[in-house]
This record gives sequence, C-alpha cells and structure tokens, in this order.
Amino acid sequence: MRTQRRTSHIMRELNLVPLIDVLLVVLFFYMIISPMMSRGLDVNLPKSEATTIKSEDRIVITVTRGQEVFVEKERVDIAKLGGVLGAIRKGKPQINVYLRADRSAPYGAVVQVMDVVKRAGIDRLGMVTEAVAPGGESGK
Repeated sequence: MRTQRRTSHIMRELNLVPLIDVLLVVLFFYMIISPMMSRGLDVNLPKSEATTIKSEDRIVITVTRGQEVFVEKERVDIAKLGGVLGAIRKGKPQINVYLRADRSAPYGAVVQVMDVVKRAGIDRLGMVTEAVAPGGESGK
C-alpha cells in the first residue's frame, strides 16, 4: 500500500487587492466629507469692487437673514455679544472686527450689531463683501 502524501500549499503571499480597495473607498469618503466639515456659514454677501479681508488678527461677526448673530462660527445672543467682545478685547486690545451681513438681513439688525461692537470699545470695524468680477454686475 502506498501512502499518499498530502501536499498543502501554504500561501506565502499577502493579497493586497482587498486592502487597496478598502483604502481607496476610505480615501473617497474622506475627499467627499472633508469639505463639508470645514464649511462656514452661508451668507449672501453684497458685491464690492474693493478688496476685502487680509490675513491678520481678526474676528468675523456674521449676521444671517434670520437675524442670527455668530462670532466666528459660534452663535451668540445679541444681548451677550457685548460681553463676548469685551472678553476678546481684553486678550487682544488691537483686534480687527469684520462684519459679514447677509444681503437680505434687516438693516436694523446690522446697525444694532455695529452699535454693540462700538460700545465694546472696538474701533476697527470693517464690512465684508463679495468681490465683483471686472465688467460684472453692479448695483444688484
């Protein structure tokens, strides 16, 4: 009687195809999701031909169409805005504040925010607008 010898084939190679597939799927989801995570507030800004914000020590206050007020990306009640700005000003006395107001925001709400900023002792207040392309629309 002959004894049959079983030869087992041990796989000595690592199959990288499933690993690469998983990595490509993760990369794809990261590329799709990451811009959504760093997205700011949507505000319909008025147009202007002048240059706007330069990189410097600054705070951006946003007034939305619904009269909501945000300091950077954090929602703040208008009654507490003066205290928040006062606390920021203590840490940085020469701070520049930029006001981004939606084109459809009520004028009174924008003026109220400007008044709170001035009462907080901040003299450097700028308005943020959207740049107009040369020969583009004006007066809209």
